[in-house]
Amino acid sequence: MRKTILITGCSSGIGLDAAHGMRARGWHVFASCRNQRDCDRLRAQGFDSPRIDYTDPESIQSGLNEVLQATGGTLDALFNNGAHQLNAAVEDLPTEGLRAIFEANFFGWHDLTRRVIPVMRAQGHGRIIQCSSTLGLIHMRWRGAYSATKHALEAISSSLRLELRGTGISVVLIEPGPITTKFREKGIAYFERYIDWENSPKRAEYEEKLMPRMYGPSGPDPFELPPSAVTAKLARALDARNPRPRYYVTTATYVAAYLRRILSTRAIDRVMSRL
Repeated sequence: MRKTILITGCSSGIGLDAAHGMRARGWHVFASCRNQRDCDRLRAQGFDSPRIDYTDPESIQSGLNEVLQATGGTLDALFNNGAHQLNAAVEDLPTEGLRAIFEANFFGWHDLTRRVIPVMRAQGHGRIIQCSSTLGLIHMRWRGAYSATKHALEAISSSLRLELRGTGISVVLIEPGPITTKFREKGIAYFERYIDWENSPKRAEYEEKLMPRMYGPSGPDPFELPPSAVTAKLARALDARNPRPRYYVTTATYVAAYLRRILSTRAIDRVMSRL
């Protein structure tokens, strides 16, 4: 029987590449999306595509039910991936916006993971793969909201890994770094919804630094890799007999992890303040 994997956030980018990549490796892929139109598009490409919106608990349950009905109640792997950003200075983040990004990037992931664990416990094995970020290891200006969700994901995944020892269920974090996706573009809607930048004491910095990067044309970031680089690490995490707790993807992530090991917080602050 083919191994089964549920991947979230498959409308584009990392999730879409992972869905195609794992199917090419012989896996039965359930490629979920937040919007039904994207699910319909993937179904036309031959995927099983349940609708799962991390901010909608009913869709989490119904989407997982669809997967389990198709597999006879089993699931070999879960790849939590769908997320969005909300770029702004921390002092300009309304609590409503911070709650919204945590619902999409953290609480929904936790909800789906909790529902999957009993399935994996019953079958005696499973892989829970979490798509984290370089910003789960370090911090940057303007990225406080997104980084907070990823630091929370790092912490809860590490605790879960310890708690599931001996169950046959492995918990793995993948740390991508800069990847060529529509992630920046998709974050604009959340910025426009929640951030009153025109009345911010940092208005000049928004105009000079953040907004040109968000709205203007830009080439690849330093060390940027295509989504297939993440898929390659996902495949390694799934194929390994004893997977690592973390898989770094880009040079930026390796550098961030190294800096965190050798530098003090003040020294890291000096480095990151230049970016």
